[in-house]
Formats: sequence, structure tokens, C-alpha cells
Amino acid sequence: MSNVQSDPLLKVETTCGTLLYELQIIWNEVGETDTDRDRMLLELEQECLEVYRRKVDQANRNRAQLRQAIADSEAELAVICSSMGERPVHIRQADQNAGSLKEELGRILPQLEEMRKRKLDRRKHFHEILEDIRKISSEIYGSADHNIFVDEADLSLRRLEELHRQLHELEKEKSDRLKQVQQHLDTLNALCLVLGMDFKHTASEVHTSFGGDSGGPRDISNQTIQLLATAINKLREVKIHRMQKLQDLATTMLELWNLMDTPVEEQQEFQNVTCNIAASEHEITEPNTLSVDFIKHVEAEVTRLEQFKSSKMKELVLKKRSELEEICRKMHMIPEADAAIEYAVVAIESGNLDPASILEQIELQIANIKEEAFSRKEILEKVEKWLNACEEESWLEEYNRDDNRYNAGRGTHLILKRAEKARSLVNKMPGMLEALASKTMSWEKERGAEFLYDGIRLLSMLEEYNILRQEKEEERRRQRDQKKLQGQLIAEQEVLYGSKPSPSKPQSVKKTPRVSTGGASNRRLSLGGTMLQTPRP
Repeated sequence: MSNVQSDPLLKVETTCGTLLYELQIIWNEVGETDTDRDRMLLELEQECLEVYRRKVDQANRNRAQLRQAIADSEAELAVICSSMGERPVHIRQADQNAGSLKEELGRILPQLEEMRKRKLDRRKHFHEILEDIRKISSEIYGSADHNIFVDEADLSLRRLEELHRQLHELEKEKSDRLKQVQQHLDTLNALCLVLGMDFKHTASEVHTSFGGDSGGPRDISNQTIQLLATAINKLREVKIHRMQKLQDLATTMLELWNLMDTPVEEQQEFQNVTCNIAASEHEITEPNTLSVDFIKHVEAEVTRLEQFKSSKMKELVLKKRSELEEICRKMHMIPEADAAIEYAVVAIESGNLDPASILEQIELQIANIKEEAFSRKEILEKVEKWLNACEEESWLEEYNRDDNRYNAGRGTHLILKRAEKARSLVNKMPGMLEALASKTMSWEKERGAEFLYDGIRLLSMLEEYNILRQEKEEERRRQRDQKKLQGQLIAEQEVLYGSKPSPSKPQSVKKTPRVSTGGASNRRLSLGGTMLQTPRP
């Protein structure tokens, strides 16, 4: 029957009634009994029921498949929306009139395809970001997992934003590391320039990407940055060591120049060495300033000066001895006699004495004298003020003896001003002497030695000055009493004789000799000119 229906040539529509009628004609011709006919009709009905049942079962299966497809599509759509952090785009209607299953499936499938496409694009975006994160992490931390895993369960925009922030932080860290590496390389280059070393070779020893010929990106891993810092510290230690060596050479060079009075023209070649004698590590930046060749050049010059110094040692000893004597003269000190120094020149010429040891002894004496001179400085300043005051005191005494000091003349007002200042200074001398004596006694107590001024103990000079000052005051007091007595005698004569004797001829009073401001002329210290003859710095 199916062949009849499917044959395109017959084009005859056959119905069940037509077939049953044709079957009855056949049965009549054959002579089938009614029982056989009923049996055969029953079988035919059963066969039709089985065909219907199969069709119904197939229809049920198709319906179930459609429902399952709809459910699967809805579930997949829900999973995709959930993973992407979006609300479901399809809500199934409970109303049965909403449409057939195929129509419903037809509505879901385009949405599902759209979401699949969006998920694929989102996943691709995630993959690109994760790939960038992996690359930067590999550059920063040196190693990373080469397999990129994208979590299908979380493709939301929130997660995407987190990855963007993570990528941004890594990019910032990469930028900071690149700047740090560049700073390290600049520092390394500056050190190499100063030390006269090949920067490219030194940098490539740290990492090949720093050589300049690799053409690839620079390595910014923690290990490489640490290696750069270590290389910089090593070169800085080398720089400090060479700098100290060069500064020691410069110090020796300056000493030799000063000892031998080297002309300025010869010193010009090494001015860049001596100018850095007190420089710190970061102040030395000139190229090749601390190179091996340059240091050897300076060493050769120092060696030459040392050899030249040996030939001029006799002159140096005499010069140092003169320097020692000059310091002692300025500080009013008596240099200690040293037989070795007295015969130094003869010993040097005969070769019986090492000139370097003589020079060292003199330099040691100079150092000791300078140290003592520093401690004497404040007292010597007070002595200088005291001597100036004594000089003014001596002038004031001479001025007071001048009977014509008030006569008008050119420059009289200037002399009067000086006399006024001298009187003010003389009035301050007791306090000045007390402070000087106190300071001197403190100095002697602290150092356990006498303070000598040109070989004379200063306290003895001050004591002698005080004694002379007291003698002077007593002489002045005696003169005042004598003048007062003379005045009384004149008054008595006026009463007795009624006449006043001439003041120019005081015959009744024996004239006393005038006391010199210097006191005893044979003393080594006096108030006047004799004291001022003491050598002054």
C-alpha cells in the first residue's frame, strides 16, 4: 500500500474503503467463508492498530525530543547567561496557546546561537587578556604556566574588569621595572665611564638583553634586577677603593709639591687629581678619572716626585727647620735644641743619617708646636691686648709730663682724643690682667707646664708688672703728699710775711727725683718702653 502511495507514476489516491471493497471482490471470487473473512478483517484491524501505535509512539518520541531540545537549549542558554553574568533572555510561557513546540524551539535557537557567538567572543577576549597577563608575568617573574586556562563558568563583565585591573597593575609594574632597569643601566654606565670600563661588555655580563645588540626586549625579572644592583654595588666598591687610592696619591703629591716648591705650570697637568682630594664618591663623575691607566699615570708622577725629593732632602730639611723657627717666633716660643737637627745637613751630606728620619723629626716637632700654638692662641691674643694697653699707658705718662700739652696747636684735638681713649684703656687694665692671669693659670694647670713668653714665664711678667704698678702708685701718692705739704708751707709763709713766694722757685722744699714710667731701668719688664721692647709677633 505504501508503494502505491509513493509511486509517482500512478498518481492515484487510494482510500481504505476502496481497498476493502476490492478485498471483498477477491474474497467472493475465492469463496472465503464468513469466519475466514472475519478472522482476516480482525487481523487487518490489529495490523492497522499496530501501525497507528507505532506512529503514535514515534510522534511521542518526536514530541519528547522537541521538549528535550527546548529544555536543553533553555538550560544551555541559562548556563551561558549565568557564566556571562546576564539575565536569561528566554522565559518559557506556561500558556499552552503560546505556540507549538517547534515554534518555541524556533524562537529559542536564534537566541541560543546569538549567546553562543557572544560567549565565543567573550571567551576570545578573556583569552587575549590572559595571554597578555601571562606574557607580562613571565617577563616580571621569570617563569609562568604556558597553558592558558579560561574558566568557562565565569565569563562575566565583573571578572573581565578584574582581569583588566590585574593587567593594568602588571603593565604599571612592568613600566616601573623598565624605569628601574634604565636607572640601573644609567648608573652602571656612569660608573663604567669614571672607571674607564666597557659599558656594553659589563652590561651583557649581567644579561644578554642589555648588550645593545640583541634587539629584543630587556629582561626585567627580579633576578636580573638583583644582578644589576649587585654589579652596581661591586663597581661602586671598586670606585671607592680607587678614589681613596687616588686621593692618597693626591695628598702625597700636594705634600711633595709644597715641600719642593713645584711651579704652578708643572702642577696644572694634575689639577684634576688634586681638586678631588676631598670629594665624595658621588661627586667624581668625569670620564676615566678613576681608570687603571690614569691611576698608573699618577702613581708614576708620585714616584718621580719621591725620587726628586730624595735629591732635594737637604734643602727640605733646611726649609722645614726655618718653618719651625718661624712658627716659634710668631708664637713667642723657644724651639727645643736638637743635636740631630743641628748636624742634619752634615749628616745628610756624609750619608751617615737618613734624611727622611730627620725630616720626620722636624715635621713631628712642627705638628707638636702647632698643637701647642693652637692652645696658646687665646692667651697670646690677651697678651697682645695687654701690651697694647701698656704702650698706651707709657704714652699717656709721657703726655701727662708735658707742661705744654694744653697749648693750642695743629692736631691738639686729636691728641686729646687719644689721651681720653688711653685713660679709658688704662682703667680697664686691672680686669684685663686678672683675666689674663686666670687664663694662664688654667692653661698651666691643664698642661702641667709653665706658659713661657719668649722664654720668660708669663705669670712672672704679670707679677712683676703688678709690683711695678704698685711702686708707681706709691710714688704718685708720695708726690701728692709732698705737693700738699708744699702748699701748706706756702700758705703759712703768706700768713707770716704777707707775700706769696714764686711758684717757680720752691726753695723751702727739696725737689724729689721723678720716677720713670719704666721703673728700674735694669729690669727686663717695666711699665714703659723697656717692657715694650719685648719681641712681638
